Amino acid sequence: MVDFDAIDDIARAEFDAKFLAREKGLKLSRQVIRASANAIRSLHRGEQEKAAELMAQAGALLKEATEALADHPDVLHAGFIADAAKEYAEARLTHALGSGLPVPMPQDLGIEVGPYLKGLGETVGELRRRLLDLLRHGDLEAGEATLEVMDAIVDLLAGLDYPDGMTGGLRRVTDVARALVERSRADLTTTIVQERLRSDLAGR
Repeated sequence: MVDFDAIDDIARAEFDAKFLAREKGLKLSRQVIRASANAIRSLHRGEQEKAAELMAQAGALLKEATEALADHPDVLHAGFIADAAKEYAEARLTHALGSGLPVPMPQDLGIEVGPYLKGLGETVGELRRRLLDLLRHGDLEAGEATLEVMDAIVDLLAGLDYPDGMTGGLRRVTDVARALVERSRADLTTTIVQERLRSDLAGR
């Protein structure tokens, strides 16, 4: 007779451990996403110290989540860790690109290239917000520099023409980023034209 009890014990031991690791990783991933989103919000408010604390917290939580799933690669690559890594990358990249700091590489953040690139793509939306703030304050030079960075990001992502299954859906992120860049270009152009007209009228 087959010892089905032994099979049951083996299966339960395997799945119990996997389930516990998954629940821990999922909980930590949600905390990473929350901390990263709050960090970006703080960056836009000019709360640099608070943003730095939140980004450090997100990085530590992501590391803990990844380590919790190290023995369960099927769960580790199921998707929610990648989503958390993408949000963390977006926060770090928004900080660097908005502050003129060196751009961290994937290995600097301890994440894989796919989530990093998707985070970079979503950074375009945060840069658009920065550009609009600059236009409201009349800083056209900084606005043009910001648009150049946004353009460069889209050019980079568009050039990585690999299957979506390999990149984790990078094409859709790139399409959204491209649309945001074109809208931002139109906003910047309109503001520049209006400023020139205003200057011409003032000089008459």
